[in-house]
Amino acid sequence: MSSRFFSLIALLCLTSALHAQTEAPSHFQIYGGYSFLSNSLNGVPGYRQALNGWEGAMAFPSWHGLRFKVDATGYSGTNLGAPQKPYFIMGGGQYNRRLGRETVFVEGLAGDGGANKTWAANKAVGETASFVGYMGGGLDTPITRRIAFRVGGGFQYSYFALNGKGETPYRIPGLPTNFGRISSGLVWKF
Repeated sequence: MSSRFFSLIALLCLTSALHAQTEAPSHFQIYGGYSFLSNSLNGVPGYRQALNGWEGAMAFPSWHGLRFKVDATGYSGTNLGAPQKPYFIMGGGQYNRRLGRETVFVEGLAGDGGANKTWAANKAVGETASFVGYMGGGLDTPITRRIAFRVGGGFQYSYFALNGKGETPYRIPGLPTNFGRISSGLVWKF
């Protein structure tokens, strides 16, 4: 009985090793490109201003299509007389699936957001740190064997508040917490 059990285990290990050799090798990915954020931090209704910026990311080799990803974005703009310079640093998971030549992916990330101190309307003082969550996806289209063009987008949540007297945070009605994010750029696989 035990010899049959060990033979079955050996057969399963052999078939999984052969299957792993036939799969395409997994690579690290470095991404860089343009990013668009749907609203500024102080964009109350009637005064919404989109922000333009950059995005950079690194994804580690995948395991069954799932990989760990580190992502950083930064934006710049002006709204209601105040400079807007938010940045977001996040980490999480990305799931890839090949469909013909293209690769589609979905991702879930969480991390920390920061901003300049005078982002609130008329350069009032606001909080400079916030939790950030992001859910999205995209499509990679190969250009060469190692380089692909990426288009992605999703939903981002962050919660920045104003600083009141005594540095106590408070929120005004209509201050945004939900943002749309779109990006495009190049992915290098190595």
